[in-house]
Amino acid sequence: MEAKQYVDGVLKEINKTNPGEKEFIDAATEVLNSLVPVFDKHPEFMRAALLERIVEPERQIIFRVPWVDDNGNVKVNRGFRVQFNSAIGPYKGGLRLHPSVNLSIVKFLGFEQIFKNSLTGLPIGGGKGGSDFNPKGKSDNEIMRFCQSFMAELYKYIGGNMDVPAGDIGVGGREIGYLYGYYKKLKSLSEQAVLTGKGLTFGGSLARTEATGYGLVYFTDEMLKDNKTSFEGKTVVISGSGNVAIYATQKAQELGAKVVALSDSNGYIYDENGINLDVVKEIKEIKRGRIKEYLHSVPSAKYEDGCKNIWKIKCDIALPCATQEEIDEEAAKILVQNGVKVVAEGANMPSTLVAIDVFQSNNVLFGPAKAANAGGVACSALEMSQNSMRLSWTFEEVDEKLQEIMKNIYHNAKNAAHEYGHEGNILMGANIAGFMKVAEAMMAQGIV
Repeated sequence: MEAKQYVDGVLKEINKTNPGEKEFIDAATEVLNSLVPVFDKHPEFMRAALLERIVEPERQIIFRVPWVDDNGNVKVNRGFRVQFNSAIGPYKGGLRLHPSVNLSIVKFLGFEQIFKNSLTGLPIGGGKGGSDFNPKGKSDNEIMRFCQSFMAELYKYIGGNMDVPAGDIGVGGREIGYLYGYYKKLKSLSEQAVLTGKGLTFGGSLARTEATGYGLVYFTDEMLKDNKTSFEGKTVVISGSGNVAIYATQKAQELGAKVVALSDSNGYIYDENGINLDVVKEIKEIKRGRIKEYLHSVPSAKYEDGCKNIWKIKCDIALPCATQEEIDEEAAKILVQNGVKVVAEGANMPSTLVAIDVFQSNNVLFGPAKAANAGGVACSALEMSQNSMRLSWTFEEVDEKLQEIMKNIYHNAKNAAHEYGHEGNILMGANIAGFMKVAEAMMAQGIV
């Protein structure tokens, strides 16, 4: 059987057996289509039905999460954990709390996590989880009660050598603290490596908060350097205003760029003089407020309701750090018309497949999420290492390791693209490089 015929057959079966799961199907389509040259070169992978196995999660867990709000009303949410692939290590991936969470989104995130984790070079497999619970507007006590109910079921399926969740959208240090506290109570043991993103007083790692945003910029900087340019003097638009966006902004500014826009789910701000990050941190990290409040401190800035038009702002570098599929074909074309030179993804799959085609067909340097935003999970794995050794590294030690990991991810993706006939296509290269490590591990371990 020809490789293209084989891949097309697997994709047809995915569409048949996962009806309505658009996000997962899109993620699988993007990855599998890029692997045709791999199967041309390695027909033994087809004989071992590697694709059929890698697109099917090893385990999917769905459970109810009952909790009581501050008014005494009983609420019920749905919890998920998809343990996708453990060929190279324990499942590793975040927990997302957001009303949009469903099985398709968790599967798409878990599938991407397989290759992202592989690219870090660290021994971690792919998984993801979360709930359709919305933490916005909830009190600390409501969030604690939800997290405890969620963990009352999840604890059965996780552990430092089995599955190590972390944070994602809606899950920060507060939520991780509540989750870990209840896990410890249920298990009657202090197993710090079971969750990452913990507070520094109970096993957390320095630089973990900054890691995804910093890593995104380190990856992008390496891509820029490889193309004889840098962040210096560049205008940057960043979507989002959570950890990833905030610390991408900080590092980009340190490297000489001017970040002019940030957003949240309500709208976006534009500050032609460059974002005042101290103001944003106070709004988002201390007050947990809305980005519109930026105008209270910087009245010369502009605010617009809705997020989509942020991509109409002229920029040299676009770093989407908000959510999946925020850049569609129209937004991508506008970015290209306005002269964007680089797009690197800080969120998970923020560009649609068509948008990616627009970027690549117009010679825009493109850093795919599974490579560009791998800094967070890389630092999570470093946190696991510190927990296992019962020690803590300095911020500088962790940051140095993070920089090296992100540089290696870029060059491994670039080299894989070259080896398999897709020179300069970092998306193809990242998919191939991430896949090959997992494929070789699966081949060595037999049909399991």
